[in-house]
Amino acid sequence: MTVPGIDWARLVAWMGEHVPSAGEPVSVSLISGGRSNLTYLVETARRSVVLRRPPLGHVLPTAHDMRREWRVISALHGTPVPVPEPVAFCAEEEVIGAPFYLMGYVEGAAVRNRQELSTPGPEETRRLSQRLAEVLAEIHAVDYRAVGLGDFGRPDGYMTRQLERWCQQWERSADRHEPAYDALVARLRARLPSASASAATLVHGDYRLDNTLVRPDPPEILAVVDWEMSTLGDPLADLGLTLTYWHDPGDEERASIPVAGDVTLAPGFLNAAEFAAHYAKVSGRDLGDLDFYVAFGNFKLAVIVEGIHARFRQGKTVGDGFERIGAAVPTLLARAHRTLDDGPA
Repeated sequence: MTVPGIDWARLVAWMGEHVPSAGEPVSVSLISGGRSNLTYLVETARRSVVLRRPPLGHVLPTAHDMRREWRVISALHGTPVPVPEPVAFCAEEEVIGAPFYLMGYVEGAAVRNRQELSTPGPEETRRLSQRLAEVLAEIHAVDYRAVGLGDFGRPDGYMTRQLERWCQQWERSADRHEPAYDALVARLRARLPSASASAATLVHGDYRLDNTLVRPDPPEILAVVDWEMSTLGDPLADLGLTLTYWHDPGDEERASIPVAGDVTLAPGFLNAAEFAAHYAKVSGRDLGDLDFYVAFGNFKLAVIVEGIHARFRQGKTVGDGFERIGAAVPTLLARAHRTLDDGPA
């Protein structure tokens, strides 16, 4: 059996030794080539499990950390935050060429476009978008020390380190000059919030609807996935990036950024301002500096997209639609500047 990123014979042998309760694996198929980690469905004689591994080719240091994903879903399993069941972790690269982990299959779908929410009515879709804000607040409300994540990150100076980290990632990926990038970095450095501005929480690092698994009817978020960039830090950084992904009606420029789809345009879905307000209501957090966090979200997404574009140039992406992604980088940088000028839309 030949599937990109999987050594089938070695995987079967490893699962037979480490996950014998699942039964003998009988098939594997790619669920999502992803613009990040690769996700596969592994069918066994007794159950379905999902395998997650890093992407092929160009991988930025500290990104695509399978042990990090594994640790956080293991810690959150059984808390109010919905996550898949952790099944097994493999640190040895010799098995399939990279570390990977197995998690339980969840009967839900990653919803990326508004057509996928055409069955529920506007009232149900509105409730789903409210749940998206509420689950984010639940992530930020987790007592991370109590679930064993007290050493999962360094909350002090989080935003300063984040800015420097993503600047380093840009230098590793970019092979073109973007004048707006240097100016944006200078503006973000000048606006960094104080360390005491927001109490540290667990942060997801890439929170949006298509990084959850959704039951369509009635709509509900069954699991939050893609925890590769999770850490301890400023919860408003999560909110800012989520709003960066948002596509509001009339925002034609956002339609040119091929990340996260147009699901927020579904009838009934909260707009960005309504989502932020609902998050503020259920979390009790002050959103006075939200413009900084949304601008930072655009900056971070620009760096992530540049990394994906680098893998595409190397021919190391799996799936379709990567040829247009590099053009989104200057657009994201420009949107960050406008947010700092005018505030979040």
